[in-house]
Formats: sequence, C-alpha cells, structure tokens
Amino acid sequence: MTTNGSLKRHTMIAWMEDKPGVLNRVAGLFRRRNFNIESLAVGHSETPGISRMTFVVRGTDRDMRQVQTQLNKLVNVTAIQDVTYEPTVVREMALIKVTATNENRADIIQLASIFRASIVDVDLESLIIQVVGPEDRVNSLIGLLQNFGIQEMVRTGRVAMVRGARTEAAGINGETAVSAHPHHKNGQY
Repeated sequence: MTTNGSLKRHTMIAWMEDKPGVLNRVAGLFRRRNFNIESLAVGHSETPGISRMTFVVRGTDRDMRQVQTQLNKLVNVTAIQDVTYEPTVVREMALIKVTATNENRADIIQLASIFRASIVDVDLESLIIQVVGPEDRVNSLIGLLQNFGIQEMVRTGRVAMVRGARTEAAGINGETAVSAHPHHKNGQY
C-alpha cells in the first residue's frame, strides 16, 4: 500500500442510477478537484437501472478517500469502491487498424496470435486486430504493431471486478463498497 502522500493509479468502481446527467456530475466532481480521469468505462450492471463505472485516477490514498466521500454525496450514486488494493481481474480491450501488405501480413497475424488477439477485419491494405487482456499485454502488442504502422486505434480503458465469491464489490454486504445513501440498503434497490 502506498503512503498517504505518494501518487498511485487507483482503480475505482461506482454504481449509479442509469439516468441522464449522472456521468456528467461524476466527471464534474473530478474536474472541480483537478483530477484527470486516465481511463473511464461505463455500462449496464447486473441490476436493471444501475450502471457500473470503472475509472482510473492518479492520486494519493487520502485523495481517493476524499473522492469517495464526495461521490457518496451525489444523489444518483448508489455505491463506490476503490479496488486498487483488492485482488481483481482487470481487462482492457483495444481495436487496432494496422497497415498490412503482402509482405508483412503473415507477420502481423502471427504477432496477433502470440498475444491471443483476433483479426476482426481484413482489407487489402489493412487488418483490424482486437486484443483483450491486462493493460500491459495490450500496451506490448501496440508497441510491436507500431513497427507496421498503426492507422487507427481505440481502447476501452480498464474494467475491473474483484476476484472470488465475495459480493462486496456490488455493495451487497457493505464491507468494502460504500453505500452512498441510507435509503439504498447497502447500495442496492
């Protein structure tokens, strides 16, 4: 664990009502506190009407506790959890369009195979590669593909889930996830 004063990349998960403007209010909280969101992924959760946001922010442990406190004040946020020090499965997905010629196409396909990536589109002059994995694997593949010429790329950012049968990540038993509002029992409806 870092000391309170050292900067670290924190992975946090917030559960929020799926309503217009909620994402903007959450992002605004980070802007007002002068934090840069390095990665942001939002999608539906297992609970209808609740979205799950995974974001990565650089800050001290103290900063992140303050962010959690501030997020808890937002009416539409139902639970928040910093999973930085939890055993987690973390993945990122990237789509990478690479220049492909008759001379290098086989090399690119072999490289994609080594990284357990998929070729999802083939054109006479390019290939689109999809890679899913830990951030360092995605970064390594991108670094190698730069030698062939990356034409276009998009990355999802981190998504994370706490390992094992524990359910606190969803705010079910309230041990780790912080319920934002007392009328939402342990962050659930």
